[in-house]
Formats: sequence, structure tokens, C-alpha cells
Amino acid sequence: MKTKLIFALFGLLAVCMTVNGQHLEHWNFRSQRAEIEPQHWIEQDFRHEGQPTLVIAGDKEGLDNGSWFARFEVDGESIFSFSSSFYSRNVEEPGRSILSTIIWLDSENKQVGPKEFPRLVGEGEDGWSRFEQSYRVPEGVVGIEVELTFRWDGDGKVYFAPPTLEARTEMPSRKVKLAAVHHRPVRSTPDQNRSEFAALTRQAADMGADIVCLPEGITLVGTSENYVSVAESVPGPTTEYLGKIAGEKSIYIVAGILESDGDAVYNTAVLLDRQGRLAGKYRKVCLPREEIEGGVTPGSSFPVFDTDFGRIGMMICWDVAFPEPARELARQGAEIILLPIWGGNLNLAKARAIENQVYLVSSTYDMRTGIFDLEGDLISEGTEESPIAIAEIDLDQQKLWPWLGEYKNRIWQELPSKKALE
Repeated sequence: MKTKLIFALFGLLAVCMTVNGQHLEHWNFRSQRAEIEPQHWIEQDFRHEGQPTLVIAGDKEGLDNGSWFARFEVDGESIFSFSSSFYSRNVEEPGRSILSTIIWLDSENKQVGPKEFPRLVGEGEDGWSRFEQSYRVPEGVVGIEVELTFRWDGDGKVYFAPPTLEARTEMPSRKVKLAAVHHRPVRSTPDQNRSEFAALTRQAADMGADIVCLPEGITLVGTSENYVSVAESVPGPTTEYLGKIAGEKSIYIVAGILESDGDAVYNTAVLLDRQGRLAGKYRKVCLPREEIEGGVTPGSSFPVFDTDFGRIGMMICWDVAFPEPARELARQGAEIILLPIWGGNLNLAKARAIENQVYLVSSTYDMRTGIFDLEGDLISEGTEESPIAIAEIDLDQQKLWPWLGEYKNRIWQELPSKKALE
């Protein structure tokens, strides 16, 4: 549960205030150096929910860097939710140039622990974007300093609505059970493969899985067929077959198949929802030469999909050898990447999880099947003797790294600019 809090300004200012846009005169502005201080003012004519906004505008060819800041009491509160909205104009890279920061303060105004960077949850229909995250107040903290920052975009302008802070009785939680199947059919047929993978999928569902990942090319492995001969439409026989299981067990299923579409054949991962419907598909973008020589066509996009527990993305096998696919999925908000894979480099799979701070679920024949956490550790593994890897994770649980704090939210603020990569 959440309740509105009334906070006091912390430190030298002792005026009681609500943190919902009132008393903007108590916000101050700072920059690292006078030479890079951007324009800034309190705007009465462009408001958020009836309240004035705090504006920062660039004017120094991308050198600008400055922050509005204020301090507030949190003494006696153990958990609170932070939310801060902003509206931007002509900002090329909002995730890199616009940020909010929380600094924990003790009774002597000294910083406690690493800074927090609330997550950017995206733009709403009204054009306003929002930072939002819940926090447990560290021991010894009696106040916070909030920074609202705009930097490195000489043509841009951002309107900040001062943040809201709401008390909570408990931390939010989004628990989900991830599962992956480790199985390699031999001397088989496409129909027999479907049957074998179906049995293991049901087994994973009976273990409580919310989503089950199957390997790449499940109708091809162990058969005498080739990429083209097993290609089928999507939706088609395999999605219909697995869809019945997804609906029966109320689970999501990800599976790798070969897809035919007109003259093209794609290496595709399909997503089936809890009702057994086709919820989406991903066509493998990075093709190894064997697939190119076998007549497979590459895909051209990295879609993400919203489920009832969070946003997911899919990659297939050779995609994991390159940083771009996972980075693009994470940039679009994917929290979990499902990886149907024939075989690959274990270290690269770990790297994709670490560098993007996503959970990665691999289902493979020649690598290790399992669930990789945000440190790249395999927290559950499927083997020939025990083919179901399953683990419960909490997508709302914060991962703090030594010295870095919550690395997941820092990535987008500190990665190379688009200009540097041109």
C-alpha cells in the first residue's frame, strides 16, 4: 500500500512542504563549472498537473550540464516510492541526457552509500515521461537530496515536474518462474520432436513455470531434414501444437522453429501466451554462414513483448556472439531475454546478461541450458539427467554492485553517444 507523505525540507531550509510541485523557490540550481552551466528557470506557463515546472535548456553546443536540486526528510520512513515526470523538446538521446538522482544523507548531511538513479519507465500518451522506483531507506539515513539533471544537448530543453514521494508498507515485487528445457532428440522426425518437447514443457509447467524456453530449430534437430524442408508458416503446425499446451497449462512458451513466408525462410523464435495464442515472433538477425548457405534469410528488427510479469525479448543462437542484439532489446526495456540456441560460447552468454543487466534464459543442445542472473551466474541448469532448469526471480529486486550502485539504471546514462558511434 502507498500513502501520500508530507516531507520537510532538509538541512538549512526548515519550511514544511509537500513534494508535489509546491514551493519551487526552495529548489536550487548548480553546475560543475560556470562555463558549462545551462539556462534554467521556473516556468509558470508550461505546467504539469497545474503546477509550475523547473526548466533546463541547452545553449553551449552540447557542453551544458546542470541540475535542479532540493533536500527532503525521510526520517522515520522505511520504504517510499519516488516518481518524477519530465517533458522534453529536441532532445536527441533522452536516456543519456535527462536523469534524476537520489543521494542518501545522514544527520550530518553526509552521503550514505552509492547514489540512486531511478529507472526511466518511458513516455506516456500525454508526452510526459517518468522516472519511477521504490526504495528501502538505508540505516542511518534521515534525508535525501534529489537532483533533476539535463546535459550534453545544446538544442534541447526539458521541463521537470518536482517529484512525488509516497510512503509504502512493503517493497513492490514481480516474481516470475523462468524455465528452460535441455533436450536433444536423436534419429527422430519433426512430429516426434514436437511430442518430446511437449512432454518436457508440461513437466516444467507442473513445476510452476510461468514461461518455458525451448531450443533453436526444435523440428530440425536430430532429423534428416534441412532448414527449408522443415520450414512452416507462423502461425502453423508447431505454434498450434504448442499453443494447446500453453493454454492448457496457462504458461508462456518460447520455441525456435524454421518459418516459411513466401519465398523466404527465416530462423524464428515464437512466443505463445497463457491462452495459447501467438503473441509474437522474432526472426534471427545474425546468421552464421551455414544458415546463409542453407538458404535462410536474416530478420531485420529486434521486437520486444509485454507479458503479465514484464517485458521480454528473444534472440537466437548466433545473435549472442554480438553485443548489438541484446543491447537493443534492453534499450527497449526488455528485462528478460529468451535464447533458443543450438550451441555457443558460454562466456558471451554471460556477458550479454551482465552488460545489459538482464536475465538470460538459454535452451540449448551444445551449450549450457539455464537461467543466468544479472551477474552472469547460472543459477539453475538443465542437464541430460535433469532436463528442466527452473528458477524464481523478482524483477523488482534491486541489484547493487560494489562501487557502482544500481548499474542497470546507470548504463543508459553513461554509454557512448550515438555521435561517438557514427
